[in-house]
Amino acid sequence: MSRKLKNKVNRNVHLIAYNNPQSPITEQYRLIRNNLNFSSVDKEIKSIVVTSPEPSDGKSTTAANLAIVLAQQGNKVLLVDADLRKPSVHYSFNIGNIEGLTSILTKKMNVERAVIKTNITNLEVLTSGPIPPNPSELLSSSSLDFVLKELREMYEYIVLDTPPLLAVTDAQNLANKCDGVVLVVSSKKTKRDRALKAKDLLEKANSFLLGVVLNGVAARKTNYYGHYN
Repeated sequence: MSRKLKNKVNRNVHLIAYNNPQSPITEQYRLIRNNLNFSSVDKEIKSIVVTSPEPSDGKSTTAANLAIVLAQQGNKVLLVDADLRKPSVHYSFNIGNIEGLTSILTKKMNVERAVIKTNITNLEVLTSGPIPPNPSELLSSSSLDFVLKELREMYEYIVLDTPPLLAVTDAQNLANKCDGVVLVVSSKKTKRDRALKAKDLLEKANSFLLGVVLNGVAARKTNYYGHYN
């Protein structure tokens, strides 16, 4: 059996799709979800990597809220913290991170025991687990292939929060193993050349770019607006 979430969802984190489902921002996450549904017409999209060119572009917020709106649609969803260098999912959901993905990859724990149930219907979380000395090697290992195969049989969607593309190779390794990638950029900080370089890295990894989420665009009723291309 999976571990249960002991604490309430942290309302200080940007889980707006849970805390304020009627928000215009939440509606934008639903738009992303709908576009993903359209993308899966010709190709099954179950495992989704969420990444960004650089840190602080909003990838973790996007990954968490995308997982929430997918779950709110009635899908069984797993949010995986695959950022084995600076994990944050356990902070967002106010839970511990003693065990998680690295525990599974190093065969110290099975999937059923490592997964954590949340207070959000249909949404479960797999935290990163202890930070390893060799993140890239773990994320490119055959052990991860077996884990992803197992998760695909258990969940309708697997959303993976990964490190920034231009910082380390982790996201590229994962992008090649998953069905599609959502690239998150910030209108306030991401330079055009950095975004293009990130896109080029994804293409070299033979990944399927589902779309780009643009964060930080001013809107009439809010100072944050998500856009999907």
